[in-house]
Amino acid sequence: MNVDQAYNYRLVSEKIATAGVVKAKILATLSDQGIEAVINLMPDDSEYAVDGERSIIQRQGIEYWYLPVGFESPQLGEYLQFRDKLNQLDNKKILIHCAANYRVSAFYSRYAIETGIWSVNDADKFMLSIWNPDDYPGWPEWIEEVMSLKK
Repeated sequence: MNVDQAYNYRLVSEKIATAGVVKAKILATLSDQGIEAVINLMPDDSEYAVDGERSIIQRQGIEYWYLPVGFESPQLGEYLQFRDKLNQLDNKKILIHCAANYRVSAFYSRYAIETGIWSVNDADKFMLSIWNPDDYPGWPEWIEEVMSLKK
């Protein structure tokens, strides 16, 4: 099973992929697919969380970073931690995932704007291909707060 079978999978570049839930069978094959680091934004208490995800990943020698983001109340500080970690993982092949690729697409698209990888239009196109944050309380305000960092 390949990682591209994960829910709402998107290949962003040769080094970055984003996804929603990644089933245990797929997680167990990530090293074979060249993944060097996994960032998980889904809280462990989510109904979609994979039991033992950290150990499945780390047994393969893959770096694992867990930053649980509450879907109902994303925080600027979580984004700052995410940004710092992505900058540390420069040049590694990374899978970033959550439950539905909503959190991840919002976080990564804002990161891509801030770092000059994408224009606002390209970032929004990516995120809107998965979901519309305007439909969920807290997310438009979070996006506005993150975007104020670039100014």
